[in-house]
Parts: sequence; structure tokens; C-alpha cells
Amino acid sequence: MRKFINESAENYLETILVLSKKLPVVRSVDIANELGFKKSSVSIAMKNLREKEHITVTDAGFIYLTDSGKEIAEMIYERHLILTDLLVSLGVSEEIASEDACRMEHVLSQESFDALKKMYQKHRDTFVSETQ
Repeated sequence: MRKFINESAENYLETILVLSKKLPVVRSVDIANELGFKKSSVSIAMKNLREKEHITVTDAGFIYLTDSGKEIAEMIYERHLILTDLLVSLGVSEEIASEDACRMEHVLSQESFDALKKMYQKHRDTFVSETQ
């Protein structure tokens, strides 16, 4: 059963995960720049994520995912990647597919996602070759 966390928090955790793959360290300003949000809004969100123990923040302002934060972020990111690929394979443009996947990844039940993922994995070579 999926742990309940709101869409905004899931987006922040996913963004921290993605940025941590590209940057040596992640700071609030990096998140604000990536999402196009004000630093003050990001600071409030980071406080909430820290209180829920999904992130830790060092004295220098470096943000790291905890085990629970990383688990949520990886789950959302996997959903995003698979849903984007599926939509692109159906002829949706990459940009629109990514935007739609970003909305869908938060509301899709685990059962429905598992079924889509199973179909995706079974036919992955077809999806990838059609989009290249």
C-alpha cells in the first residue's frame, strides 16, 4: 500500500532526486530554479519535508533524501519515466507526454501502475523502437 504524501511533496522529492543525479550537492536555490518557484516557497516545503523526515539539511544548506524520502522519490520518478515513454510511444510529443506523466504519476493507483508497468516491460523493445 502506498504511503500517503501530497502531490507537492512528491514533486519536491522527485526534483531533489533528479538534481542529485546532476549536481554534486542540492540546495534550495537549485530546487527553486528547477521548478521556477520562489526560494521562500521552497524553504517552507523543505521545512515540511524535514519535519516528516523525508530529507535532511546540513548547516551549509545541502539537502539530502532520507531512506523514506528516497523511496518515495524513486517511486514517483519511475512512474514518470514509464508513463512518459508509454505516451511518447502512442504518438504524444515528448514535452506533452512529460507534462501529462507528471500529473498522472500522483493519482494512478498502484494496481493500475503495476499493470501498465508489466505491459511496458513486456513490450519495451517495441515502444523504444517506435519512438526512435
